[in-house]
Amino acid sequence: MKNNGYGMVSSRRSVKTKEMKMAQVAVLMGSSSDLPKIQSCLDTLKKLDVAFEVRVMSAHRTPDVVKEYISGAAAKGIRVIIAAAGGAAHLAGVCASHTILPVIGIPVEGGSLNGMDALLATVQMPGGIPVATVGVGSGGATNAALLAIQILALNDVALAERFAADRAARRQKVLDADEAMMKQYGN
Repeated sequence: MKNNGYGMVSSRRSVKTKEMKMAQVAVLMGSSSDLPKIQSCLDTLKKLDVAFEVRVMSAHRTPDVVKEYISGAAAKGIRVIIAAAGGAAHLAGVCASHTILPVIGIPVEGGSLNGMDALLATVQMPGGIPVATVGVGSGGATNAALLAIQILALNDVALAERFAADRAARRQKVLDADEAMMKQYGN
């Protein structure tokens, strides 16, 4: 077990946010080595005050654990699943096959194909078992959190307002960078 700033990380136990709210989002990863690559997902959920839990489980090495966890996720308050995996990247698809909750797949960058294998494995789901797939890299991990937040915000006005404020702040950051660039180069 180690502390990642959000709680204790373990492959067998849930991680609670510091606020100890009931988790609405489950963030699953195929390996603990994926954590640095999806950290922006956790940071975004925390920034917008969305309770989540983090687990390590493998579609190939612990399929029984995945099935058991996913099958009980809705009953314990989870509303959105985010599944991150590299290589064969079957975690999101396996999750989607065991729940009717929305599943968002993060193809994790790495390996000999630099995440392309994970992207194709995550995005190419058979009809009837949807997985919303985001991009490879930290932008994809951030977008997975933002997509989960958008889904939750459909029924949460306060969260919708936090999301809108975050979107406005991201816009303002680009406008500020543009203004600084124009000043620097005399435009």
